[in-house]
Amino acid sequence: MACYKIFKPYGMLSQFVYNQKRRKNKRLLGELSDFPEGIMSVGRLDQDSEGLLFLTTDGKFSHHITSSGVEKEYWVQVDGIAREEDVEKLSQGLEISIYGKPYQTLACQVELMDPPQDLPKRAKDIRNENDHGVTSWLSITLTEGKFRQVRKMTAKVGLPTLRLIRYRIGEQTIEQMQAEDVIEMHL
Repeated sequence: MACYKIFKPYGMLSQFVYNQKRRKNKRLLGELSDFPEGIMSVGRLDQDSEGLLFLTTDGKFSHHITSSGVEKEYWVQVDGIAREEDVEKLSQGLEISIYGKPYQTLACQVELMDPPQDLPKRAKDIRNENDHGVTSWLSITLTEGKFRQVRKMTAKVGLPTLRLIRYRIGEQTIEQMQAEDVIEMHL
């Protein structure tokens, strides 16, 4: 059994094969290391998101992480000033749309946070605050993970997501990691 934690960079797909006919020049996880056969990502981060992602050949481990209420903490830079009432709305859960159908998010932990200091620079920078207005940072901890859930939640309260970083899954974090780092885990 093989298991790795990686710091998925902005712009990379959370997959090993890209079967689309158009725009074939996508970056894929296999670029990061020579992984063993049968490796799969545990959950996903969309192309515009970055941070902690597990890779494994162990289906039981993958199922446990995605189906057992394991906490996932996201650091989210949003457009505008997040207020306590926004934090409250997000924390209580709210209705978003998943594949065109209404979905009520579970209650979760949301906190205002200072901008993180040790994040790697992105290839595509976030806009300049001096030119385009202020931003805020939130820590959002979920036990679920629907398609683009965090982005939909922040948009619902009027704070579109500008940068999304998965900081933690369970007890594992990206602390001391840089974008594209790969660390083998021993379970």
